[in-house]
Amino acid sequence: MRQRAIRQVLKAWAVAIAVTDAAAADTAIGDGRCSADAVAAGTVCLDRYEASVWRIPDPNTGNASLVAKIRLGLANPGELTRGGATLLGERADYAPCTDDGRSCGDLYAVSIPSVSPAAFATWFQAQQACADAGKRLPTSAEWQVGANGSPDPGPDDGTLDCNTAARGTAALTGERSRCVSARGAFDAVGNLSEWVADWAPLSTTCTGWASFSGDFMCLAGANDSKGAPGALLRGGSFRDGASAGPLAISGELDPTRAEDSVGFRCARPLPEPGRDALWGAGLTALAILARRRGSR
Repeated sequence: MRQRAIRQVLKAWAVAIAVTDAAAADTAIGDGRCSADAVAAGTVCLDRYEASVWRIPDPNTGNASLVAKIRLGLANPGELTRGGATLLGERADYAPCTDDGRSCGDLYAVSIPSVSPAAFATWFQAQQACADAGKRLPTSAEWQVGANGSPDPGPDDGTLDCNTAARGTAALTGERSRCVSARGAFDAVGNLSEWVADWAPLSTTCTGWASFSGDFMCLAGANDSKGAPGALLRGGSFRDGASAGPLAISGELDPTRAEDSVGFRCARPLPEPGRDALWGAGLTALAILARRRGSR
């Protein structure tokens, strides 16, 4: 009797796996599995907007539900304000979070429109703000997938085009409505140069891409005297004019540097199709088995 019950449960689980695998085969990347704050880019959900950084009081107690919403990509500016959150990054105001990423437990990166994107963050501070929000910095390759199709950069009319015309400040997230990639990511070109996860030898020379692209490429002339790596930046900023673009890349800043033209966006793994249903089927099967054992 026991063996028969086990066989029945395993058969039911196998059927559930087959159903979820079939659903996965029919599910395309970019089909809405990312929350509204992100776009599907390869194997990750890349933030739709450049990160804004918020200091959340009592993140583990009084504001635990707000933090949960941030990690699900569901928080909005009204909820952040009601929770007493403070928008950072219009100046170097991340302390006590240090340049090397210590004491940063109350900083959360949020992808929402119509707020100031976080500048003045070091690579380590950006890494920690992403991690606190349940995300991470994207790799350069992941960033590239999300940025593909962005204007390169074209003109800057000061209102709708990519913010590249050296007007001295970053635009609000998503404000430049024509500066959007094929996958729906805003401001990948211009506005703020964006930290990505990758490091390289600290670069000193911008050789460019020659005839391949007019976007800047600063990965040459490794600095062997400073003793620090170069953390990669992508896309260019409001200062870079025509050299900003989806192929722009630089390794000129070490990861403890902060600039008014440097920001970031985060990424989280793309949910596996059918994973939740599969786990549910597995738990149901185990519960059935436990009940049948208990009835013996």
